[in-house]
Amino acid sequence: MKPDIVDAGISAARARTAHYDAVIVGAGFAGIYTLYKLRSLGLSALVFEAGAGVGGTWFWNRYPGARCDVESFEYQFGFLDDLQRDWNWTERYSGQAEIMRYMDYVVDKLDLRRDMRFETKVVSAVYDESTRRWMIETNRNDRVSARYCIMATGCLSAAQVPNIPGLDDFAGEWFHTGAWPHREVDFSGKRVAVVGTGSSGVQAIPVIAETAAQLTVFQRTPNFSLPAFNRPLDGREVEEAKGHFAEDRKRAGLAANGALYPTNDVGVQEVPRERVYAELEKRWGSGGFGFLTTFGDIITDTTSNDIVADFVRAKIRAVIHDPEVADLLTPVDHPLGTKRICLDTGYFETFNKPHVKLVDVRRSPIERITPTGILAGAEEYGVDIIVFATGFDAMTGSLSRIDIRGRDGLELREKWEAGPRTYLGICSAGFPNFFMMTGPGSPSVLTNVVVSIEQHVDWLAECISFLESRNLTAIEALPEAEDAWVEHANEVAFKTLLPKANSWYLGANIPGKPRIFMPYAGGLGVYRAKCDEVALNGYSGFSLA
Repeated sequence: MKPDIVDAGISAARARTAHYDAVIVGAGFAGIYTLYKLRSLGLSALVFEAGAGVGGTWFWNRYPGARCDVESFEYQFGFLDDLQRDWNWTERYSGQAEIMRYMDYVVDKLDLRRDMRFETKVVSAVYDESTRRWMIETNRNDRVSARYCIMATGCLSAAQVPNIPGLDDFAGEWFHTGAWPHREVDFSGKRVAVVGTGSSGVQAIPVIAETAAQLTVFQRTPNFSLPAFNRPLDGREVEEAKGHFAEDRKRAGLAANGALYPTNDVGVQEVPRERVYAELEKRWGSGGFGFLTTFGDIITDTTSNDIVADFVRAKIRAVIHDPEVADLLTPVDHPLGTKRICLDTGYFETFNKPHVKLVDVRRSPIERITPTGILAGAEEYGVDIIVFATGFDAMTGSLSRIDIRGRDGLELREKWEAGPRTYLGICSAGFPNFFMMTGPGSPSVLTNVVVSIEQHVDWLAECISFLESRNLTAIEALPEAEDAWVEHANEVAFKTLLPKANSWYLGANIPGKPRIFMPYAGGLGVYRAKCDEVALNGYSGFSLA
């Protein structure tokens, strides 16, 4: 269908109301697949994207060393075999530039770009009960009406710059890893500060250290990190992977983490200790997140976790020359895997370099930014460039920055003031025909998110097809179903060790944010079965009109 353009009588230059079946916010993996899927249903859909191109988080996260921590063969679309047949990955773990090339390739191959508006930020989405349509407005005076409002805004897209006094007075340059400029930043001969040692800091620090004259790293919490052992892919293994990709994707879609890591149901304490260490060494030598599935109880049993965490701590200490620096870089305040674990290439070894200094901000808190540096613990560190690797307002931040209002003018921000509440991580009571891709309450960030996205979009497409075929105009989560899902998600999370860390999974990195464990910890396979059951039962837990 072609959208019907109606004069709304507003004086702004682009003041017309365009009527679509669906509006999609975001042009990352979720937005791309949602647009393709809705088109296949014969629906008109429009994507709004704040960036100047597709890519979602990869459009913005182009800091030095930015790289995916899911292997390339698994971090790609699986819904159309031609996409993977005609694309050749070059590295085990793809860098940001290669992922961007891949996403451009997909969008152009499927001719999706014509239904996307770039450099356009959605500022409000308001549900009109009289028409059962969403009214969406942008910062460029677009005014669009849609039956379905679909948020593909991503879990890690709202960059969080810390509120440190004096930043506006800093005479040098400063950047956030999640909003990196689209130009080369030259660190050669510069005094550089990196604030934060999460995933982006762990990736950026070794690369920045290669050219900076001096690098000072400000760390609040040391993180566990596993070796990536990234390498080029040869043509033979690429062709082999293509041959069994469809089978691999089907298996990944049923796995707990949405990936093909080798699993083991046996617990750490069920086998002799020498065998435990032998298995851990084997997985360590392979690199990647498969280390966390060496045994089945690493994330559920404290004693088992301690044994494996001590193994990793010993690995960290073994490569750091200075014992005091090793102490600072060794995590001791949270179980292994309860914060988003990092993959690295030479991260810990970087601190052996004479021009790299580590500052523990727990002992020496950052007091302010001065015109010429950073004041911490009564000592000023002179710097020319500051890099904030301070993460995101995860899972809810991209939604809370939009004025979203549902039935009776209910604000999503207000409803979620004490923490996000959803049904299946897809819908929220009081917001008809409003869908979130990999939202809070879904497995999302605990999985290979591309596989989770495909599960979400497929479920959404079947749901909309169900509504369209029965001439239904609205679907809305029931409050009692939402309450039951929130209770279930909390119960599942607290059967694991995951809530024991002050992680961004709980919003602990955002001052004042409620401490709620946001992702669903039951695993993608279990979650998929629950979603399928809801659909099979005529969308139980929803009201239909």
